[in-house]
Amino acid sequence: MSRKINIGLVGYKFMGKAHSNAYRKMPMFFTTESVPVLKAICGRTEKAVAQAAKKFGWESYEVSWEKLVERKDIDLVDITTPNATHKDIVLAAAAEGKDILCEKPLAMNLEQAKKMLKAVEDASVKHMVCFNYRKVPAISLAKRFIDEGRVGKIYHFRALYLQDWIADPQFPLVWRLRKEVAGSGAHGDLNSHIIDLARYLVGEFDQVVGAQETFIKERPKLKVSEELASGLTAEAGEEMGEVTVDDATLFLARFKNGALGSFEATRFAPGRRNCQRIEINGSKGSLLFELEDMNKLWFYSCDDAEDAQGFRRIQVTEPIHPYIDAWWPPGHIIGYEHTFVHVVYDFMKAIDEEKNPSPSFIDGVECQRVLEAVENSVQKGCWVKVKL
Repeated sequence: MSRKINIGLVGYKFMGKAHSNAYRKMPMFFTTESVPVLKAICGRTEKAVAQAAKKFGWESYEVSWEKLVERKDIDLVDITTPNATHKDIVLAAAAEGKDILCEKPLAMNLEQAKKMLKAVEDASVKHMVCFNYRKVPAISLAKRFIDEGRVGKIYHFRALYLQDWIADPQFPLVWRLRKEVAGSGAHGDLNSHIIDLARYLVGEFDQVVGAQETFIKERPKLKVSEELASGLTAEAGEEMGEVTVDDATLFLARFKNGALGSFEATRFAPGRRNCQRIEINGSKGSLLFELEDMNKLWFYSCDDAEDAQGFRRIQVTEPIHPYIDAWWPPGHIIGYEHTFVHVVYDFMKAIDEEKNPSPSFIDGVECQRVLEAVENSVQKGCWVKVKL
């Protein structure tokens, strides 16, 4: 017997659209007792959010997130709004006894993240952070190979996340470029993803040392209000404003298990629209994953015969791989949008099993701990311990 889980989504732009699509697609391909219902979507501008509700298939809309979380017909609150809003919405939703899905990074800083974790634990509600790249089947396979010892003792984790959408100095000052709204720039936006993958695949961080730079100090302000801008594309006005976040953050890391790590996140890599790459080297082999070719995992095994050694390409599109059996016949690829469907599926399955989904707010806090340690390292100009 199915159980309806009424969703209240806060935000309707880029991530709001991705999450809306995921809620609609999940029941079509996956089977769970808990079934998401697109009950209400929320945004500040009534005309725009009403259009989004109709287009995305939501039953109703609100222009106040406070009203949304208070509604008795909402079971799960999904937060896709700018980072500065996460804490207040989470605390209010937890107080109302709602389960919560929150976009990354969880908070503006570690102190906020800890308060949010305490709130959901005190309220005994289910909580999840949308680190959607954990849900790529190739990443799940990499995790299994590591857990089974096929890579051996891990020596290196190297990762980069490169974009170019603000490389033009005339690109306007959207919310992601203002510290009071975003918390940080490429660091929190991009490094948070690869930090989470590092924790998932390798283990906990011990020490970090980092460098940051803001290449363009001033940009044109938006021609229209932030609410009417689309986020990654926007029209510039004539007045200038200060960029208060990092354009690029690089750092080195030492893991508690002895492995070394290197991380690079930038929005100033012309030609790299959404380039994420990770490589793991161990005593028995290596793994390589590239988001722009996300249906493949590259694996090198030292156990192969000398005349057959080399990286092998594993097409992660067979029913044996996580999530794949719900989609298409073998060999038919999936894409970016499917990772969000997998997030929703895992949350619904966790509700079925009466357990908390993963990654949880605990993972959000641990990611925030590393993000903050890197920023402390930049300020001090030295290695910094990732403290508990």
